[in-house]
Amino acid sequence: MKIEQTVLDQIRSRPRFQISTGLSREEYIDGLRKFLAEHSHEFSGNINSEVAIFTVKTAHNEYWKPNLALRTEIDLLEGRTIVRGIFGPSSAVWTFFMFLYFVFGILWMVFMTIWFVEKQIKSADFPWALSLSFLMLFGVLATYLLSIMGQIKARSEMEKLREFAEQSILSVAETAGQP
Repeated sequence: MKIEQTVLDQIRSRPRFQISTGLSREEYIDGLRKFLAEHSHEFSGNINSEVAIFTVKTAHNEYWKPNLALRTEIDLLEGRTIVRGIFGPSSAVWTFFMFLYFVFGILWMVFMTIWFVEKQIKSADFPWALSLSFLMLFGVLATYLLSIMGQIKARSEMEKLREFAEQSILSVAETAGQP
């Protein structure tokens, strides 16, 4: 069993990891279902034939509640199953943050263009354009800081989810008699 993690994985906003195992996809999925049933007091999840999504059960539900998505692939060259994991917020939260970055970025470009054109034609019709462009940059910065705060608050849950992924594979491998 080989667990790979690089420095880049640690600094991404959605850390990833990869685990290679000799188990078949079906053995891993069945073992994962049993492992989740044994740990249902601490974790909740949804498992299908290719993707499994897990969260840590907590008393509070923060906006950046991390999910662990496990995707199984079959490496035909080595005949092994590769489990790829990715941590991150729910897809709705991820999409919302990307939407905010997009809106603030586009509005910043619009206001900077208005300001620049105003300066080029020596007009004074849009004195507010430069101020609003700086406000949009502040919006981008605020969105980024909110995402960092969410990641910091969710770090312990992400560590639990990482342990869950590793322990589930070790448990399934032991049950199947695989190394």
